[in-house]
Amino acid sequence: MEGLFFNVENGFIEGIVRGYRNGLLTSSNYSNLTQCETIDDLKLQLGPAYGDFLGSLPPNPSTSALASKTTDKLVSEFRYVRANATGTLAQFMDYLTYGYMIDNVALLITGTLHERDTRELLERCHPLGWFETMPVLCVATNIEELYNSVLIETPLAPYFKGSLTHQDLDELNIEIVRNTLYKNYLEDFYKFVNTHPDMAGTPTAEVMSELLEFEADRRAINITLNSFGTELSKADRKKLYPEFGKLWPEGTFMLSKADDFEGVRVAVDGVADYKAFFDAAGLGGGLSGPGNQGGGAGSNERSLEDMFYQKEMEISKLAFTRQFSLAIVYAWVRLREQEIRNITWIAECIAQNQKERIGNYISVL
Repeated sequence: MEGLFFNVENGFIEGIVRGYRNGLLTSSNYSNLTQCETIDDLKLQLGPAYGDFLGSLPPNPSTSALASKTTDKLVSEFRYVRANATGTLAQFMDYLTYGYMIDNVALLITGTLHERDTRELLERCHPLGWFETMPVLCVATNIEELYNSVLIETPLAPYFKGSLTHQDLDELNIEIVRNTLYKNYLEDFYKFVNTHPDMAGTPTAEVMSELLEFEADRRAINITLNSFGTELSKADRKKLYPEFGKLWPEGTFMLSKADDFEGVRVAVDGVADYKAFFDAAGLGGGLSGPGNQGGGAGSNERSLEDMFYQKEMEISKLAFTRQFSLAIVYAWVRLREQEIRNITWIAECIAQNQKERIGNYISVL
């Protein structure tokens, strides 16, 4: 029954998004990209897919400039879909932007803490997470001021429930704020897709539940691993875990007690996928550094982060096998983001003359 009236409001959007998905780079495209000798060669190969967006780049551009322009394509397509979305789909797409808003908040207040240039920080913010009062974040000195002067007028305001304190904004507190916002955001998004009358019991709720449960579990695992050696107490760490997912509640309880990598491995043992990730990572993978990619053709080493990305791509690709589902919008955004990471990785390998690692990207199709 859920498909009876789906196409009346959302059929056009579904067609557009499936078209965008079909425009993702193929394995033959990646094969050509990995043969490039310069960033200009890379630009030329990306021409059919990204030409209009790369046209303003100077000769032999930086990898950050290339990443910014490829992101512009995602932003342009997302905004086109959002402009044509109505009703429940419009609300659904607004939820997708809240994650970018949270990341922008964390980026700005962390940059301000380190006395970075405000203009540079604002340029680094993700366009999909922009809101009018964002520049004011750069003058906030404590969490209460951050909320009262900036966030109270944004969609993020409800996610501060129970977490507002008078603490100063140091690096640890900024991460606590960021992860608290994400926890409340993911729980709200999960509730939205499972209780909204237009989505409850439909393929949208089914697919989105799997995607959001995976994201909740990934965050719980990463929070635990990144907390080792910091001042974050086990009690405070537990408060940051989303209260849903395949690990919740038994697995997250065990995560809250973990003292090391082995403790985390035991905590996730009940979920086959995560157990396999840790078994592989325990052989020498571990967490990869920022921006590292792995698990592609020619790679024998896969970090834990790489395996999470790979799993996210598998779930996102499967979302397109379902009909009458809004989840394909979320899945398409995740696939496009991974494509951008892949392009950036290949460009970095070319720029740093690390051609032996250039195949370590993660398949999108």
